[in-house]
Amino acid sequence: MKLITNTQVSVDGVVQGNGGPDENRGGRVFHFERGGWARPLFDDEALAFVNEFYQRADAFLFGRRTYELFAGYWGVRKDLENPIVGALNTRPKYVVSNTLTDAPWANTTVLSGDVAAAIRELKAKPGGELQVHGSSTLTRWLLANNLVDEIVLLVCPVVVGQGMRLFPDTGPDLALDLVDSRAFPKGITLQAYRPAGRPQYATTTD
Repeated sequence: MKLITNTQVSVDGVVQGNGGPDENRGGRVFHFERGGWARPLFDDEALAFVNEFYQRADAFLFGRRTYELFAGYWGVRKDLENPIVGALNTRPKYVVSNTLTDAPWANTTVLSGDVAAAIRELKAKPGGELQVHGSSTLTRWLLANNLVDEIVLLVCPVVVGQGMRLFPDTGPDLALDLVDSRAFPKGITLQAYRPAGRPQYATTTD
C-alpha cells in the first residue's frame, strides 16, 4: 500500500483545531481559542475532493490523539451512506500508541513497539492507499523515518496566529516533487508532493 498523508493547514502552518470551535481547546501546549478555522472555507468542490479521497483508502493510520477525536465523532455515526462515515467505519484502522490499551472503534489495531517495522509490513501488503488524516505529530515522525510516499496539503487561506504547526522550527530537511496542484473556489489550494530525498542548496552567491 502507498502511505499518503492528508493535512489541512493554514498559511502560517497551523494544524491544530481545524475542525471545530472546541477542538483542541485547552491543549497540552497552551489554551487554544481559535478552533474551527478551516471548516468555513470548504466549498462544494473542496468537500467533494475530501469525500473522494476517503473513498480511495484501503486502510487508515492514526496517531492516538486524532484517533480518539475521530472515534468520538465519526465512529459513533450510523449514516454509512456518507462517504467519510462509510469509509472510516468499514475499513481497517491502525493507531500508533505505546499506551493505548482499549481501542473500541471496530476494526482497529493498535501498533506499538517497533512501529516503523509494523508500518513497513502494512505498506508491503497488496492494496491501494494507507491514509493518514490529521495526526500531525505522527506525520512528522513518518516523514523523518522515510515512510511517506505522498504528502497532500489542503492549504487554507487564513493566518491563525497561534497553535501547533505542522513542522517544527528545527527538524530534518526534505526535498519535494510536486505531483498535483489545484485551487478550489473559496481559496483552499491542494498541493500534493512526493518526498525526494535531501534538498539541493546553493553553493555560490551569484
